[in-house]
Amino acid sequence: MLLTIFLAIVFCAAMALMLLSAVAFIQDNRFFSSAPKEARDVIKQKDKELFYGARKIGWTLFILSVLMILGVGVISIWDGIRSGFTFVQFFLRFVLIFTIYKLCDMILIDNFLLLKFHFFQYYYPEAENIMEGRKYGFNIRSQLLKLFVIFPAASALAAWICSLFA
Repeated sequence: MLLTIFLAIVFCAAMALMLLSAVAFIQDNRFFSSAPKEARDVIKQKDKELFYGARKIGWTLFILSVLMILGVGVISIWDGIRSGFTFVQFFLRFVLIFTIYKLCDMILIDNFLLLKFHFFQYYYPEAENIMEGRKYGFNIRSQLLKLFVIFPAASALAAWICSLFA
C-alpha cells in the first residue's frame, strides 16, 4: 500500500513536471489540447524561445516526466507480479494511482496552479480574460468521466492483463 501511494505521488509529480515543461519552456500550442476551447482559440503560438535554451530544457523535462510515468507503470506491474497480486489487488493499485492523480489534477493543478496562481496566464496573458471568473477548474464533465468511468475501466483492463502473468 505504501508503494502504491508513493507511485501515485510520483505520477502526480511527473504530470505537473510535464505541464511545467510544456507551458513554461516548450511553449507549443499542440500541448494544450486539454485547455478550454476558448483559451486555445486566443493563445498565440510562441515562435521565439522564452530564453536561449528554454526549449531544450523543456524537452529534457518533458522526456524525464514521460520516463517517470513509464517507471510508475513498470514498478507497479513488476512489484505486483513479484508479490503475486490477484486481479483485485492490481485493480485497486491502478485505480488508486489514477484516482489520486485525477484529484491532484482537479484540485491542485486546475484549481490552484491555473486559477488561483495564474500560472498559464503568466506565459499566455491573452488567455487571462477567458479564465477570469472561473470558480473551479476546467472541463469538469470530462474530468469526472475520467475519474469515474475511464480510469476504472482502464484499471480493470490493466489488472486483468497483469493478473494473467501473476
